[in-house]
Amino acid sequence: MPDYQYTARQTSGQQITGILSAANEQDALSSLSARSLFPIQIGLAESAKAQEVQSRRRVPVRYVTMFFTQLADLLRSGVSLMRSLQLLERQSTHGGLQYVIRDVSEKVADGTRLAEALGRHPRVFGPLAISMVRAGEEGSFLEDVLKRISGFQEHQEELKGRVVGAMVYPLFLLTAGTAIVVWMLVQFVPKFSGIFDRMAADGQLPWATNTLLGLSDSMQKYWLLCLVVIAGAVALLVQWGRTETGRQRVDRFWLTAYGLGPIVRSLALARFTRILGTLLQNGVPVLHSLRIAKDAAGNVVLSEAIGATADSVSSGKSLAEPLRTSQQFPPEIVEMIAVGEEANNLEQVLIDIADNLERRTNRRLELFVRLLEPIMLLIMAALVVFVIAALLLPVLQMSGIF
Repeated sequence: MPDYQYTARQTSGQQITGILSAANEQDALSSLSARSLFPIQIGLAESAKAQEVQSRRRVPVRYVTMFFTQLADLLRSGVSLMRSLQLLERQSTHGGLQYVIRDVSEKVADGTRLAEALGRHPRVFGPLAISMVRAGEEGSFLEDVLKRISGFQEHQEELKGRVVGAMVYPLFLLTAGTAIVVWMLVQFVPKFSGIFDRMAADGQLPWATNTLLGLSDSMQKYWLLCLVVIAGAVALLVQWGRTETGRQRVDRFWLTAYGLGPIVRSLALARFTRILGTLLQNGVPVLHSLRIAKDAAGNVVLSEAIGATADSVSSGKSLAEPLRTSQQFPPEIVEMIAVGEEANNLEQVLIDIADNLERRTNRRLELFVRLLEPIMLLIMAALVVFVIAALLLPVLQMSGIF
């Protein structure tokens, strides 16, 4: 329980200060009243404030995954839930997670179910994990559910790491290329402007050289304005992207972007089918599973299609038919889902679909990156060649070669 620092007055009129532990501020006030103290001021102690700040920090997924794995192992070994939580609290090396586990342990000790105690910390435990834990508690297979949550999160982090790792080199090329071009325009090109002053006055400079010198001069004079304009444009774009209309258009663009669209769609569908299959495997009702998987898809357009599917399923329709009508799911995936429903093994079919989509996405992503690297190198080379050619053309003209 958190510590509260108080200032109170005794019946004799003497003012005292101290620290007491209580579940909340109301309990702390009741405790002071029971001791015949009249509170003047009360608030969280500095240590409790620090713990509260830590609890608001986002806990890395690897720590949460380790927590579920260790909790499952302890429960399988016959250790009680309360003792397992206390052990994990002491062993945790992340301050924020340690505070969260302590709070969960205290709530469980007070008679709260584990799923409800975890649900008090939505920044640490997502709706998928909470729903699976609730199903495990109701079905008496909590250890298996915890292990499955851990495996699922490990798999998602591995997939995310592969995607991020594949994009590191192209982003490095883009950053390096931009830095080189800006350096040439600001430091290298101005050294040649004095040489071409007479040709510029006579109007004999080639258009490429005029363009290059004008761009270089603008960047030197208005570099601060350029930065402000770029930063403002990015901020406005980000703000617009957070609106309902903006996010829908951005997500639709990513789904239809040339080359990248199929990869984005496959990743979103793989995440949706894996989460839905995992929830169904653990006994979560299909409607509740669809609503959780809808939010986990990570794309507004697909989420709306899945939401419409949930409405159709609630009215008694099959899962495959509304997915087909939405035109957001490839026909082969819809057919596999329809077969899974008929064979009564939908959850396993959904997991298989996710595996197939991830393998296909890995191949597409690898091919996309392999094509992107030479394209970016060519663009960088073209920009550098343009700068050099624009500087050499006047020299060649003066030499009579052109």
